Amino acid sequence: MRNTQIIIATLALTALAGCSSNEKTAPGDVAAAPPPPPPPPAGQPAILAESVAPVMVTGSKRGGPVRSYAVRQAPVEADQTATSGPVAEREYRYFPPVFIPQAENRDQYDGEEVSPVKIVGNEPVSTFSVDVDTAAYANARRFLTDGAMPPKAAVRTEEFINYFRYDYPMPESRERPFAVHTDVAASPWNETSRLVRIGLAGYDLPKETRPAANLVFLMDVSGSMGSPDKLPLVKTALRGLAGKLTSKDRVSIVVYAGAAGLVLEPTSNAAEIRAALSELNAGGSTAGGAGIELAYRIAEANKIEGGVNRVILATDGDFNVGTSDRESLIELIEKKRESGTTLTVLGFGRGNLNDAMMEQIADHGNGNYAYIDSALEARKVLGDEMGATLFTIAKDVKIQVEFNPAVVSQYRLIGYENRALREEDFDNDAVDAGDIGAGHQVTAIYEVVPAGQKGWIGNRRYENKIDSRATQLLAEAAHIKLRYKMPDGDTSKLIEYTLPASALRTARAPTGDFAFASAVAAFGQKLRGDTLMGDISYAKIAGLAGNPRDFWRQEFIQLVKTADNQS
Repeated sequence: MRNTQIIIATLALTALAGCSSNEKTAPGDVAAAPPPPPPPPAGQPAILAESVAPVMVTGSKRGGPVRSYAVRQAPVEADQTATSGPVAEREYRYFPPVFIPQAENRDQYDGEEVSPVKIVGNEPVSTFSVDVDTAAYANARRFLTDGAMPPKAAVRTEEFINYFRYDYPMPESRERPFAVHTDVAASPWNETSRLVRIGLAGYDLPKETRPAANLVFLMDVSGSMGSPDKLPLVKTALRGLAGKLTSKDRVSIVVYAGAAGLVLEPTSNAAEIRAALSELNAGGSTAGGAGIELAYRIAEANKIEGGVNRVILATDGDFNVGTSDRESLIELIEKKRESGTTLTVLGFGRGNLNDAMMEQIADHGNGNYAYIDSALEARKVLGDEMGATLFTIAKDVKIQVEFNPAVVSQYRLIGYENRALREEDFDNDAVDAGDIGAGHQVTAIYEVVPAGQKGWIGNRRYENKIDSRATQLLAEAAHIKLRYKMPDGDTSKLIEYTLPASALRTARAPTGDFAFASAVAAFGQKLRGDTLMGDISYAKIAGLAGNPRDFWRQEFIQLVKTADNQS
């Protein structure tokens, strides 16, 4: 009891000393007592405290106001004790809410609407550009790890699917740079539809045959990059890449903040690269356009004929000085890619992540876009998958699928909304499309409804009759075509495949590798709010993914379960 009294007295003296230290009075003056504040507003909970001195009581919800009360107990009579006697009279002092400022979230996304269902009789042909970006998945993982659901506009399902590697047959020669794989299974979320998977596996260049690389690290060192998940992580990522380069490769470093400058001349010395990275600090505004122009000039001045000439931009995308609008940057980057210099974009951080800008400039720069949320992801993108990130084996890769209306009545492409091409773009070599790097894989999944089955769209009153040509080819469900150019070529090559109609008769659910890809597609579509996913739950998606041994696939299952807890 005595110890308790000592503690209370000490707290009281400390509180009184704190109050007096904030009041400036002349020597000899007596500080006037402040007027009593108004009582708490109606509805405020009463807060009681057993103390002879004022005790500040504060509380708030996350991001909300802090409400404060000063509670004073009247003196206790000598014959009263803390455990007996009448309840002492108490006075209450109310302090108005104090609002804690929150950092403004300026993340920018440019998500497309979920692809609509197509009726084969009206629109039998689907054409799109391949996509090897993975940024959307890593960014969504960051949201879920932080305890929040990702914005729907931030989810690009094809980037979820293409984040993972699948068991596709590998091409045997660089002359035919990728192998094509197709398979069909019953949809896990719609009993009348089928999933058609088209998989491309790129030829993986042996290390000894990889061409020399001329790389320009273009690093954003503006004030917005100062947080631990930005510039420090950029340094970690690029240090790892420096350790993977050979003596025939060259690296330059360009930085930009209020202005752009060259901080490291071209070198093959990994120690020099790491030392230059260690010297960098964040500060200033973001002259992104000037930085990109300088980086391209450095790349062109040190161009390696027959080699890889690439700018690697590391930023949060917060362009606010100079050439900052997306159209001007895209025009600049398109001009530079024609000279043979490509662009890879690495996104970092949160709060002002310009995902919309970075995804577009990477696409138009004939490169790829990855989001780095951890040192593990940095090692994956710039270490384990360095060949796929840096060395192009096929460019302007397009896919076109024509469905037979006598076999397939309706279809939709899962993802690839911002990669859609017009039908006439497929045979036009002047139309730019996605590139595939060494060892890269690309997966596309269609959901189709076999003819005679109930689809998403009901029968029409004035539907066209299926023509005789379609009925003559009843053995074919779809005709698949791919166009691509060799890295140094200007004329495309064509590959054709036929999907047999018998494949759609399967009632087999996807298994193994296909089941996992289906789970990833379902996860992306569910996060996007796709209304055509039936009643599939996060728990069912996790079950569909199976029990993988691969680290990244195991992590995926945990993310699905996390989303289930937060939904």
